[in-house]
Amino acid sequence: MGAPRCRPYEARRQAGRNVFSAGPHFRGRTNPYLPIISEKSAQLRRKEELQPGKPLQWAKSQKSPNFGLLFDIDGVIIRGQRILPSAPEAFNLLVDEDGKFRVPTVFVTNAGNALRSQKAEQLSKWLRVQVHEDQVVMAHSPLKMFDQYFNKEVLISGQGPTTEIAHNLGFVNTTTVDDVCQAFPQLDCVDHKRRTTTPSPSAPKIPKIDAVMLFGEPVRWETSLQLLVDVLMTDGDLSDTPTAPYPHLPILACNMDLQWMAEAHMPRFGHGAFLLCLEALYKKVTGQDLVYTALVGKPSEITYYHAETMVQHHARSIGISNPITKLYAIGDNVHTDIFGMNLYHKYVRRHRRSNKRVAMQGARGLDLSTQDFRGLTADQCYSVLVQTGVYNRENGLQLLEHSPRDFLPIEAKLQEPSLTVKCVLEAIRTIYQREKFS
Repeated sequence: MGAPRCRPYEARRQAGRNVFSAGPHFRGRTNPYLPIISEKSAQLRRKEELQPGKPLQWAKSQKSPNFGLLFDIDGVIIRGQRILPSAPEAFNLLVDEDGKFRVPTVFVTNAGNALRSQKAEQLSKWLRVQVHEDQVVMAHSPLKMFDQYFNKEVLISGQGPTTEIAHNLGFVNTTTVDDVCQAFPQLDCVDHKRRTTTPSPSAPKIPKIDAVMLFGEPVRWETSLQLLVDVLMTDGDLSDTPTAPYPHLPILACNMDLQWMAEAHMPRFGHGAFLLCLEALYKKVTGQDLVYTALVGKPSEITYYHAETMVQHHARSIGISNPITKLYAIGDNVHTDIFGMNLYHKYVRRHRRSNKRVAMQGARGLDLSTQDFRGLTADQCYSVLVQTGVYNRENGLQLLEHSPRDFLPIEAKLQEPSLTVKCVLEAIRTIYQREKFS
């Protein structure tokens, strides 16, 4: 089934549809964590704006917005490599006649197989607006905060230019899973066609591993799963006998998406599925739970904290001096985009009530005393669900629990969106109407 098409905004408005009322998924309940527009306010708005024969009365437009936008990419802007029809028009509303962004905008993706500059170039081509790499948050972007591992020997797993990505983040000494395969070919023996016991003449010498960094799903899962468990069992020395030390080596993992939406008509397994396999295998072999030093990417609070800092920076770069007090996150996945933004809203509330630094889920290894929270001004975080990706109206909100292990159990209300719309174009128009911005 293809992505749902957006109806023209005027047609919806003339039909009297109230885009601010709580959708059917709320079932009359009010979510205490989310700043959802109330039904009473919606009724007043209908009474004021939809009187027969009376033109819509709009408040004076804001000249400078006090809100910022966080966009998911897959399932919101694209499906695989195919741009969704509503996306170019939606982003045309975000820029002025010179192509300059009018609203602070950041793209937050759980992809981990590219550099920020590469993703910015792709977005610029797809959307026909100039996107700078400083507007892009990849799944691995928050790892730059974990500088205590910059000079450690780190084993990296994933696809794309993993070594270059690691070096750009600040990690100096890296080894890839392919390096390990070349140096210890006898450890990779599932594929009979590739099986060999003689190291390649060009195989690098593998130093003792100090930490493991997982950027995204690898190509040969069986190889990576085997070698990652081997590294943990040998405390980073693959030439040694496994002793299964516990606690094991630090693990920094990105992208917890169990599923994601590409060109196929149904969701595909993501890195969250790979992590689930790794957790299960390690538990079965050792009897111990796999422990993550860092879990970054959506839905982790640290990712939204990092994204907010970038929204604030983008606001200054486009000449906005007033505080950005509201954030809207637009995504297609209840278990990552919606849950993540709602979780961050809850974190913001706790942080503002506390005189101390409040710990973040998924950031066990982060020293919060090194972080500067003074520039963060958002106090309201809205989650906007679109129906062009993982979620669709026919399936409804999924009842199966797809969120990461370390975030369970989850309050059901944290998976309820502030607003549900058909597509990204409707999302932008609705936000503009809500904020009286045009």
